[in-house]
Amino acid sequence: MTDITKKSSGWETQFLGEELTRAENNKDTALFHVLPFGLEKTVSYGSGTERGPAAIIEASHQLERWLEGGEPCRHGIFTAPAIDCSGDIQSCLKNLRQAVFTAASKNHIPIILGGEHSLTYGAIMGLRAVFDQPIGILQIDAHADLREAYQGEPHSHASVMHLLGQKNVPIYQLGVRALCQEEADRRKEFNIGYKDAPELVRGQISKASLPEDFPEMVYVSFDLDGLDPAIMAATGTPVPGGLGFYQALDLLASAVEGRKIIGADIVELASHPAHSHCDFTAALVSYAIMGLAADNRR
Repeated sequence: MTDITKKSSGWETQFLGEELTRAENNKDTALFHVLPFGLEKTVSYGSGTERGPAAIIEASHQLERWLEGGEPCRHGIFTAPAIDCSGDIQSCLKNLRQAVFTAASKNHIPIILGGEHSLTYGAIMGLRAVFDQPIGILQIDAHADLREAYQGEPHSHASVMHLLGQKNVPIYQLGVRALCQEEADRRKEFNIGYKDAPELVRGQISKASLPEDFPEMVYVSFDLDGLDPAIMAATGTPVPGGLGFYQALDLLASAVEGRKIIGADIVELASHPAHSHCDFTAALVSYAIMGLAADNRR
């Protein structure tokens, strides 16, 4: 253990917890601001996303600082108090938008722990209020999330990318393997690039390139059901035939090469006692994305 946050109060609520030094856990200087946002308003199959952020943070205390030859936490990680999710979905998304705006406007990289996938809309709106350059979304997901509305809710987790496509946000999707005709049509309408799971998994493909005209600033949206259920069973909508753990991370790393990660979300963990390894996997994915973002800053 390092000389640490354990000596101050509240380390249990911090991502990586007592592994962090006081300097690394400094709110003002930490590169990464973790924003817990346990949104659960539109889930349509399994439930439990409201427990996701707390489960990820608790599991993160078992992570090692060292990851792939470096220590992303040296750039600083501060975990903010959980964002209020008690109101209707639009008021919740406004709360997230403000939190993301506050973090990004002070040169921190917001890392949002979800919560259902609807939250990406609030995050992107917060970032667009800070940056005057285009922001593209790199999405790992089992689903395209391009329905105009689902079960009568336009802010559904199944519709979030449709909303963002309407806002002219460039999107590139990796790992999709469950979509309807409406979503296939929306991909064409919004000029969404993609490499779907059947091609990636059957071809054992671990590299992807974003289009040349894709924005330099990239937001990573990692829906955990993009991973195969053999790895990630604790999600509300598991779909067979998903990405492998290292395959998903390698796809991300290759796709963001030469670009700048300005934020990320890790969503759709439906934490369950029978699948505690999934909490750890989600925490490791979160930390790996921080590592990618730190590498790109260099």
